[in-house]
Amino acid sequence: MLTKEERHARIKQIVGQFAVETQEDLQKHLGDEGISVTQATISRDIKELQLTKVVGPTGRYIYALPTTSPVYTIDGVRHRLMEVFVSLARAQNMLVLKVLPGHAHSIAWLLDNLPDSDLLGTLAGDDTVLLILPDNPSAQQFEGLLRG
Repeated sequence: MLTKEERHARIKQIVGQFAVETQEDLQKHLGDEGISVTQATISRDIKELQLTKVVGPTGRYIYALPTTSPVYTIDGVRHRLMEVFVSLARAQNMLVLKVLPGHAHSIAWLLDNLPDSDLLGTLAGDDTVLLILPDNPSAQQFEGLLRG
């Protein structure tokens, strides 16, 4: 049985060698090596390793290891959001951002790493990001920033 650290090291190698598009792809690569893991474990590993989705050589999104911590700007987030945006709604101090399936985690990660933001945090599903702000005016201002 592999330790979590050994599994993480193997995941890093797999992501570095192969164009891994989905959690299922990653699970299959691990399975091919005799490493049996659940989808929930894969999901946790992706979060702990801070894997993000980037455009691969074929133009499809693939998992990638984080590089040095770049400084993201709201303009950079808006640019990325343009590719996957579906809708944005505000409910008091919260925003509900809908994106194309499979992109919520990477968008949430970008939003969480914006410097000097009032954003308290995000919760991401497959195609929905919940953004939590301290109060209604902050949420209204952040909505305006996202809409550009």
